Amino acid sequence: MDLTLSHWLYGLFTVIIIVTMIFRKGVVLPTILGTFVIAWVYTDDLITGFTAIFNANLVAAQELFSIFLIIMFMLALLNSLRDLGADKRMIEPVQKLMINGHVSFFVLAIVTYVISLFFWPTPAVPLICALLVPAAVRAGLPAMTAAVAIAIAGQGMALSSDYIVQVAPNLTGTAAGLDTAVVADKALVLSLISGIVALGLAYLFYRKSIRSKDNKRNTEDLQNLQTSDEPTNTPQTVHLNTWSKIFAVLVPVSLLLVVVVMLHNKLTSGEGGLVGGDGAAFVGGVAAILLLMSTLAFGRAEALNYITNHITDGFVFAFKAMGPVIPIAAFFFLGSADFAGDILGLEEAPSFLFGLIESVQDYLPQSAIFAAFSVLIIGIITGLDGSGFSGLPLTGTLAATLETASIDAATLAAIGQLGSIWTGGGTLIAWSSLIAIAGLCGVSVMDLVRKNFLPVMIGLIVATLAAVLFL
Repeated sequence: MDLTLSHWLYGLFTVIIIVTMIFRKGVVLPTILGTFVIAWVYTDDLITGFTAIFNANLVAAQELFSIFLIIMFMLALLNSLRDLGADKRMIEPVQKLMINGHVSFFVLAIVTYVISLFFWPTPAVPLICALLVPAAVRAGLPAMTAAVAIAIAGQGMALSSDYIVQVAPNLTGTAAGLDTAVVADKALVLSLISGIVALGLAYLFYRKSIRSKDNKRNTEDLQNLQTSDEPTNTPQTVHLNTWSKIFAVLVPVSLLLVVVVMLHNKLTSGEGGLVGGDGAAFVGGVAAILLLMSTLAFGRAEALNYITNHITDGFVFAFKAMGPVIPIAAFFFLGSADFAGDILGLEEAPSFLFGLIESVQDYLPQSAIFAAFSVLIIGIITGLDGSGFSGLPLTGTLAATLETASIDAATLAAIGQLGSIWTGGGTLIAWSSLIAIAGLCGVSVMDLVRKNFLPVMIGLIVATLAAVLFL
């Protein structure tokens, strides 16, 4: 492939974006500027440069809007459950399982993982920290070790696969030109490997810090916990107590049935079943009906207003979390031949990133290990911006270009997804949502990063090696 000036400009802006991420700055500005310059230079038309900005963002928004919808429905459901008090009732029985600090560590990790799979860690963490961490601390688990368990299980293991909500595999798969279901399956396996290794090592490293129930330091940790909840509207307390009990059972059972149906459909269908876009639609639809029911239970007279408020809040959260990803994805979609045609208004679309990789392919080691760890390192670097999701369009696109005979693009894409989300999602850097966990647990965020670093890095390395050897 003959490289043009536009190809080299695309490579230059990609390097600028990566360097900007390393310095923990926003990358929206260079992505928009890069889209404009590359489109202008390639077509030699200034007007096309302007229109390409809009078209690229429109293409990205169309491809990713399903992500916004699923986030909106899940967060709106969680907020409606909070109105009823059902969110607390769902996990209160778990407190009884925390008989000592050792058991509490694993109970906390398992519950965090399950809740984070359905509701994402960010909105779930305040609930977990308010109800489960105090019980774990009373049982002898230090607040710092509790924070490690929550971060690894939620921000790391659950979010890096994102198997239920499927925001991450959708972003990755779209950029790589792959079916979301394929990426989701591989990311789930690798996230479990990395998460189990990280959790196991964290327990081994810090088990000696676990105390007895009557240790005085438990009281000190409890005093540092920030577990206050925002006040909610709670009219007709008796009425709400009844409905909170009902929905505390109905919602977990419904979501469990969703998983059962998805797995059954996947095992009996040769085409992936309800995984990928169809799976996300199924989860979102069930969440919407549960939202409708819980809103009606909270107050029939004001149900129309309540559900509107919850959906609005859900969209606001979705756009705050994912809005900056659209212009970033737009730039990397421009680098793919699958989308460049629509963006530039051309029938024969260029492939800027693939062209660059192809030009140096002969000089790169044709090794699955080299490709896998290259994508992992790029993923970790892109995660340094503190998001975890903004780098997925880059790692997904790179995965498609670095595919070799010994390792496929879906595996590479899943590895890049793990590197980006474990880092920026909230386990390895202090300027991510890890701050919320540290604050709610009353511990230093920098100390928490140091505690997480070795278990998480070893987990990522083991998962990457497992991907090369077995996937």
